[in-house]
Amino acid sequence: MLDRRQVLRSARNAGAAGLGAGLIGRSSLAALAADTVTLPFANGERSLVTYPGKRPLIELTARPPQLETPFAVFNEGIITSNDAFFVRYHLADIPLSIDPDTYRIDVKGRVNTPLSLSLQDLKTAYDAIEIVAVNQCSGNSRGLFEPRLAGGQLANGAMGNARWKGIPLKAILDKAGVQSSAVQVAFNGLDGPVVPQTPDFMKALEIDHARDGEVMIAYEMNGDDLPWLNGFPVRLIVPGYYGTYWVKHLNEITVLDKPLDSFWMTTAYRIPANACACTEPGKPASTTVPIGRYNVRSFLTNVADGARVKAGAELPLRGIAFDGGYGITDVAVSVDGGASWHSAELGENLGKYSFREWKTAVKLPAGQHAILVRAINRIGESQPSEPLWNPAGYMRNVVETTRVTAA
Repeated sequence: MLDRRQVLRSARNAGAAGLGAGLIGRSSLAALAADTVTLPFANGERSLVTYPGKRPLIELTARPPQLETPFAVFNEGIITSNDAFFVRYHLADIPLSIDPDTYRIDVKGRVNTPLSLSLQDLKTAYDAIEIVAVNQCSGNSRGLFEPRLAGGQLANGAMGNARWKGIPLKAILDKAGVQSSAVQVAFNGLDGPVVPQTPDFMKALEIDHARDGEVMIAYEMNGDDLPWLNGFPVRLIVPGYYGTYWVKHLNEITVLDKPLDSFWMTTAYRIPANACACTEPGKPASTTVPIGRYNVRSFLTNVADGARVKAGAELPLRGIAFDGGYGITDVAVSVDGGASWHSAELGENLGKYSFREWKTAVKLPAGQHAILVRAINRIGESQPSEPLWNPAGYMRNVVETTRVTAA
């Protein structure tokens, strides 16, 4: 099995032949592990698979690769390791050979000076920035929706938190000279459709959002080159926004004078146009808008559902919380099914877009217990006690319940 450095070396020296073999004929490099996991919903049995540069992850599909992070990973630390970071592609024709020395990003459209930027340009001609930010799939936790709906049946592992290094998109747009007619910026990557009838995956941001100084083009993840399956050599980072906007293998930036007319903007990745982004279960939304910022989420990470713990002994609890960029100010924990709550201690603040660690300790008498956790952000937003529903299975953020037995 190739590790990440071997994969990148093959990309530079041999056209990523080994990676290509692994993704097209997985048996040679991405071997199915003997182990499986059962996710907490019907038909939830999944294989653990190993792809180049990745430890065993939960396989949703092989072509294109869709790999979920096992939830236990989130108890390892606030930063998600590159080899454990989830993978989500929309189109099966993914790049298998990229020469970083000839790689270019074209900046075009409603600009005064079109640009063609090399990877070296990005690393030397602009001041780098770093940001710690969560990347979360829009459909994270879709498999837990009731009633069930179409789409990838994911548990809670289609998310991860990393330290990204790159340059602000604003710096590139300013150098190109955005024209006054600009309304959006569109992004395209090297992955593409297998058949012409499938629309290419393109996303767009409003011009002011694209130029806010936080949206960035990243070439490093957790102090190393981006993993191939997470967008090598560069990807778009849109802090606080769902992963659909985080375009991988970015090679085109187009400034538009009208909104992008793309399936992936006008039809897909849309939510009900109301405050809860929800509808009555089973009913379509009357109007929709493109999905945007994360809502508030929190999880208990060190105690699994169904665990047995020692009655009367101190039980440490810890977990993570995050939102779309306002910042987490409080995490409350209940050990009596929500009848009473107490605030947990918040850990180091790595930035408003990062996971925030929380921890506390409790003593449980003998018997069955429901441990609940909910977070509150800086503007007072929290989590619903009952799950909300929408036709696409997006943005689940119900207060999580972990049931344990103390004996």
